[in-house]
Parts: sequence; structure tokens; C-alpha cells
Amino acid sequence: MSRINYGKVAPNAVKLLMKLEEYKKEAGIQEELIHLCKIKASQLNKCAFCINMHTQEALKAGETEQRIYCLQAWQETSIYSDKEKAVLALTEAVTLISVDGVPDKVYEDVRVYFDEKETIDLIMIIITINSWNRLSIANRNIVSR
Repeated sequence: MSRINYGKVAPNAVKLLMKLEEYKKEAGIQEELIHLCKIKASQLNKCAFCINMHTQEALKAGETEQRIYCLQAWQETSIYSDKEKAVLALTEAVTLISVDGVPDKVYEDVRVYFDEKETIDLIMIIITINSWNRLSIANRNIVSR
């Protein structure tokens, strides 16, 4: 059971996160990439609530089960494009930023596919899902049947 209904207790804080969530619409980043970011960050953060939600959203948007299942080992497959791999590497680096920061190689690989604004937009999308993950985990949002 959840600890606190944060939407009820702190609606303005949730509204701010929702504004960040809405920003992705004007960012122009492909929906498929956003789904991959959200699932991957949620896996790294071990947020079952968000993994469940975002895999369902991705499937509804046309993502394949195979690609979702293989996200845990994306480096070992050929089912993701080089662009997607660059985004997944950035997602991992930003999510686990205290480990190695964002290595130059990861940043350079992303910049092959994204201009400066798109790169910042992508980082904002990653930051946003990490915020949701932390809020959800801290409040023990659980997946129920």
C-alpha cells in the first residue's frame, strides 16, 4: 500500500512534474525513444510501478514485446538502432550519474543524432522519469492485479 497520496497532499508539486511530462510533447523527440527511456530508467531504478505503466504504454503505441524484454541487455542485441543505443546509453548514464557521470563517448554518440536543443530535451525527459521513479519508490506505489 502507498505511504502517502502525494497527488492529494502536494498537488502543486505533482503539477510541476506534470508540466515537465508535458514538455516532451514540444520537445519533438520520437515517442518510441521516449518509451525506451522511461522503461530503461525505471528498470535501473527498480520501479515496478513505472515499469508496468510504461511497458503497457509502449505496447499500446506499437513497441514489440521482444524489444521490451531485451532492454535489460540492449548492448548485446542487434534489435535496436545505433540511435536507440545512443539514447539508451545516455539514459543509463544520467540515471546512474553518480557512478561515472556522463562519459564523453556517451555524449558524443548522442550528438551524432541530436542537436544541442534535442540533447537537452532528451536529458530533461530522462530527468523527469527519474523524478517519477523516485517519487513512486519513496511512496511505495505498487503494482496490483
